[in-house]
Amino acid sequence: MTTTIKSVAKVALVFVIWAASCYAQGPPELQAKLSAEVKQLELFSADPQVVSAVKTYNATPPSAEAKAMTNDKWHGLTLFDPFVRAIGKSPLSEYLKTKRDDEIAKIFVSGADGGKVGFDAKTEHWTHKGMPKHEVPMSGKVWIGTVKLDDSTGLQMIQVGLPVLADGKPIGSIVFGLRADKLR
Repeated sequence: MTTTIKSVAKVALVFVIWAASCYAQGPPELQAKLSAEVKQLELFSADPQVVSAVKTYNATPPSAEAKAMTNDKWHGLTLFDPFVRAIGKSPLSEYLKTKRDDEIAKIFVSGADGGKVGFDAKTEHWTHKGMPKHEVPMSGKVWIGTVKLDDSTGLQMIQVGLPVLADGKPIGSIVFGLRADKLR
């Protein structure tokens, strides 16, 4: 499993440096900063709290409300909606909130089906099923987005998607929104 995590980290580092280099011309100090950030991010692929929450989510049949949830319905829900609050106040969500820093502006975890297991703040979408940020990590690879304005935070970000691994196999995904202005 350690070899898989190291491989994921190396791929992530190459793609993050490439994406940031396209955006900020990749000076050596940026590359060092990105390298350190990716080293930290790779730990989440096998973080026991993240893995345990995803395993539980994957093994638990979804509620009627979760089955009926669509991205359109989710988008219209407020932070105070009981369904949103239940996820936002879960132990995993509380844990993710402690992991945000100057560079990490957003973190969310999805189960195998793309549904939300936890987040540090409500996401724009309920499910990322069918989207590269979830599907690529579910294939065991790292996904790196382009620099873009994130609708839920109002910040220019680069999203990095990593697989959540159990016994070296992807069981979900974790996506980090890295602030582009902090990576310069």
